[in-house]
Amino acid sequence: MVEELVLAAVGAASAGVAYAMAGARVVKQYERGVVLRLGRLRDEVRGPGFTMVIPGVDRLRKVNMQIVTMPVPAQEGITRDNVTVRVDAVVYFKVVNPAEAVIAVEDYRFAVSQMAQTSLRSIIGKSDLDDLLSNREKLNQGLELMLDSPAIGWGVQIDRVEIKDVSLPETMKRSMSRQAEAERERRARVINADAELLASKKLAEAAATMSEQPSALQLRLLQTIVAVAAEKNSTLVLPFPVELLRFLERAGSVSGAPAPVAEPGAAAGPAAVVEPVVESAPAAESERREGGAA
Repeated sequence: MVEELVLAAVGAASAGVAYAMAGARVVKQYERGVVLRLGRLRDEVRGPGFTMVIPGVDRLRKVNMQIVTMPVPAQEGITRDNVTVRVDAVVYFKVVNPAEAVIAVEDYRFAVSQMAQTSLRSIIGKSDLDDLLSNREKLNQGLELMLDSPAIGWGVQIDRVEIKDVSLPETMKRSMSRQAEAERERRARVINADAELLASKKLAEAAATMSEQPSALQLRLLQTIVAVAAEKNSTLVLPFPVELLRFLERAGSVSGAPAPVAEPGAAAGPAAVVEPVVESAPAAESERREGGAA
């Protein structure tokens, strides 16, 4: 009889231990436990560590509280300026309310993924190509706001959204390459024109300085000859000295100068004497012919 009681006690103890072990749970540091007792949510959320539930009555759902990195598949759409693009992104989010993440939505990860794809297509249709390529920060903020509004009701907080890549058609890539090349050529021409303008101004100032000091021009000529001779050329062209040209110009002006003009009073006498003589010569000749004829 005693042995039977001992065996019954041992069996009951074993069953109690087994029942207790069946209700033992361990919640990790980055998790929270949501308990459903007979299908009804318990107000208490189990923290990390060892916890007990009633086997067959309670159901423990563990919710990961870490930041989840979810890639968004590439979405194809037409931008506001009628360009077909493919855009993919990545979403960073975390659960802030474990109870709502379990009760409010069936699968919060799938819900966030579908919402991210829909919002990404909407952003593509509302944006220009230039915004997708250069103003991504603003688009990321817009995506974050579009995702965060419904995610709050699911117990999920959107940490940030990043657009990863924008794929363009090959024809558009070639067009953008030509546009960038034309823009670079335009800038190069503007820079060259500015350099030419500045150089012309400096040359004009140098010419004005050398015109005031002829010796400076000769020194510059000698420097040029030295620079050309240093290159070991077989032919050396020497310009004609400017000072010699100026000397010849002054000499020519002195030798070919017009005679000085006489005073008005002095010029009247000779002109009066010469004029009657010239006019009377034909008259005398005619008289001699008449006398011979007579």
